[in-house]
Amino acid sequence: MNNLLRLPAVMTATGLTRSTLYLRIKQRLMTPPVKLGERCAAWPLHEIAAINAARIAGKSDEEIRELVTQLEQQRMAKA
Repeated sequence: MNNLLRLPAVMTATGLTRSTLYLRIKQRLMTPPVKLGERCAAWPLHEIAAINAARIAGKSDEEIRELVTQLEQQRMAKA
């Protein structure tokens, strides 16, 4: 089973504030959370790790958008 991170853990892992995190989702620079219930959402740990690794490697925003698209496609394929 994949580990899931709730919002506070994602904020800690990325160093982003809540508003910046959701701005990055809107800009397609971060995957959206997985809905676990009506008022509950989380992010797969491997997605956050992949995006963090791309940032550390100095990837451009466009390369990160491509990565986010790939991660979302993988997520849909597993569903």
